[in-house]
Amino acid sequence: MAPMEDPVRWLDAEEQSMWRSLLTAQSRIEEELDHDLQSHHGLSLIEFGILVTLSEAPEMRMRMRVLADSVIVSKSRLSHQITRLERAGHVRRETCEEDRRGSWAVLTDLGLKLLEDSAPRHVARVRERVFDRLSREQVRQLGAIMRVLEPGGGA
Repeated sequence: MAPMEDPVRWLDAEEQSMWRSLLTAQSRIEEELDHDLQSHHGLSLIEFGILVTLSEAPEMRMRMRVLADSVIVSKSRLSHQITRLERAGHVRRETCEEDRRGSWAVLTDLGLKLLEDSAPRHVARVRERVFDRLSREQVRQLGAIMRVLEPGGGA
């Protein structure tokens, strides 16, 4: 009787090394950016993302479920973050008139001010941690790779 072939396509050494490097880089970059925002502006990286996303939305407001998808967090995690931002006066919730079960998250003037104050340093840290380490060609290549890896991206 012939041995069964393993149906799993295991990562080879090069793939395993690249995968671990990707996970490590992503984790460390997020950790460093989160620490910097926390220590200088009292914001987590997720909260900063919420403020950015709301600032770019029409009327600086979004449905909570759409916002959760946009910042890639669970609805319960978003609710916790919004509560924290709401207590600080950076965001307010509004009931959705069209759908009483839904609600809006709205960026306040104080939240916009916090975003305007924190964004320059954050962008400088992103540039320092990522873009200043890459050539223009590497940035283009990384962008192309990321578009393929995004959900719905081509293979």
